[in-house]
Amino acid sequence: MKIRAGYEISHVCPQPTPMILTLSVHPTRMNDLVSVDRVMFDPPIQANTYHDSFGNFCHVISAPAGRLTIHSDFVINDSGRPDEVAPGAVQHALGDLPVDVLLFLLGSRYCETDRLTNVAWTLFGQVPKGWPLVQAICDFVHGHIAFNYAHASPLKTAFDAYTQKSGVCRDFAHLAITLCRCMNIPARYCTGYLGDIGVPPDPAPMDFSAWFEVFLGGRWYTFDARHNKPRIGRVLMARGRDATDVAIVTSFGPSTLTSFKVVTLEVP
Repeated sequence: MKIRAGYEISHVCPQPTPMILTLSVHPTRMNDLVSVDRVMFDPPIQANTYHDSFGNFCHVISAPAGRLTIHSDFVINDSGRPDEVAPGAVQHALGDLPVDVLLFLLGSRYCETDRLTNVAWTLFGQVPKGWPLVQAICDFVHGHIAFNYAHASPLKTAFDAYTQKSGVCRDFAHLAITLCRCMNIPARYCTGYLGDIGVPPDPAPMDFSAWFEVFLGGRWYTFDARHNKPRIGRVLMARGRDATDVAIVTSFGPSTLTSFKVVTLEVP
């Protein structure tokens, strides 16, 4: 199957403002592109590109004073298969984990393992390790948090989501990641496109989506605590410890978001 995806995002800056953009399709999906995923700017400006320490494709720009619109529109091939389910995937002992995975056991900006360790072991200490444990965590988070755009906040952490019991997809992901790490399962945050493919259309405006991956049985598997079921058509943009590492726009100065549109559609 083919998916058309893209975005149009506008910011207004009172003065020239440096920014880092993480808006491109992840390098692991580059070979699937049917048309180029090119970040474009109105008015035209220069962008320096690089791969960050997590392997994500990033752009450094200096947004001019006034309005800047960032946009892209592309088509990508997709397998059309839902997220893989592997109930027998086992959990590794700490000493058996690859060293580059250990980072994803540690607390981070939005994932305060120190504040949720006791909660995690109280809730899940008797659950069989491995896939059943991650699924139990997803089941809990899915039922514990009510999805509500009105309760979105860039300051909300996993502990906040746990206590407030409401939020958006990033909050579901942060809480599930934190609980997994507390139970000694490496977990990393993912952001990208997830359209209404194979599910009833959502009347809310399209947005980028957040999910997470866990390391079991020698590889990474996709989980989604918000939807809590395998989905079709994920297009990964970036991975990291939490939303800090994969923010679509990181502004090093004052800026105001004035327009935000995302498109993710199956091509007939």
